Amino acid sequence: MRTLGTDGPVVSDLGLGCMGMSDLYGPADTSESIATIHAALDAGITLLDTGDFYGMGHNELLIRQALDGRSRDDVRISVKFGAQRDYDGNWLGFDGRPAAVKTSLAYTLRRLGTDHVDVYRIARVDPAVPIEETVGAIAEEVAKGHVRHVGLSEAGAETIRRAHAVHPIADVQLEYSLLSRGIERDILPACRELGVSVTAYGVLSRGLLSGHWSKDREVTAGDFRAASPRFSGDNLAHNLALVEALRGLAEAKGATVAQLAIAWVLAQGEEIVPLVGARRRERLAEALGALDVSLSAEDLAAIEAVVPEGAAAGSRYAEAQMSMLDSER
Repeated sequence: MRTLGTDGPVVSDLGLGCMGMSDLYGPADTSESIATIHAALDAGITLLDTGDFYGMGHNELLIRQALDGRSRDDVRISVKFGAQRDYDGNWLGFDGRPAAVKTSLAYTLRRLGTDHVDVYRIARVDPAVPIEETVGAIAEEVAKGHVRHVGLSEAGAETIRRAHAVHPIADVQLEYSLLSRGIERDILPACRELGVSVTAYGVLSRGLLSGHWSKDREVTAGDFRAASPRFSGDNLAHNLALVEALRGLAEAKGATVAQLAIAWVLAQGEEIVPLVGARRRERLAEALGALDVSLSAEDLAAIEAVVPEGAAAGSRYAEAQMSMLDSER
């Protein structure tokens, strides 16, 4: 178990990111998704991460269905809000106004069928609204008992400092993996200084580090990876070569590439909690195996040698999405 922030919730070493069960990775099977959530809870995972814009509320309703008959007190639910999308799923920006904070939360609580969320965070910093106002509105909901802890997502170091001055921040959700290490320069040091945790998403780099991706794999309709620079042309070939280099190290440890990649993130500090985006029980079982992979200093050096910082080809999002990231400014 790991604690988010100085006095945030105690959660399992791994969390389950539920986005792909509803959106952005192509079609998903509802029954298998619920079975995967059940398997995660039964295995001791206590942190479920979602967003109110994942499937336009579908993901929250899915989690509600999966938790039916189970104790709410045994689960920590982290929710992102603020992303504006139209019927066709197009991204329209982000809304961090206090009124939007409170409205979004009210709808989330209804969909989840609960009276509180454990961590609430805006999905991307709204450049038109001071972060102090957004966090201040969440803090008011903390005082009412509808939110237990305040989080951030893809925020830069200065934004984290400003937000933390308004209300203690439990964690910042950031992409962090062997192929995405930009947070190590300024953001991770700032989090450590302030006692703020990191919930790391994309630990398998959207599937690149799963060990199951191939250059011939067809991307299904609705899968955003079709437009992702890292999955395109020469970039993909370069990145898959890195995966093959990791495969040899993983096999020497009796692990899979995915397990080695997750174990690497786990080894970066107790304040980091990886979120695994498994949509099926078999992938969840593989991810859980990372908890049994112990990496020595020599192992970490060997991994660094084959996949050094900045080794990935292509940015982690398309240009339009990158421009929305306060963490990249």
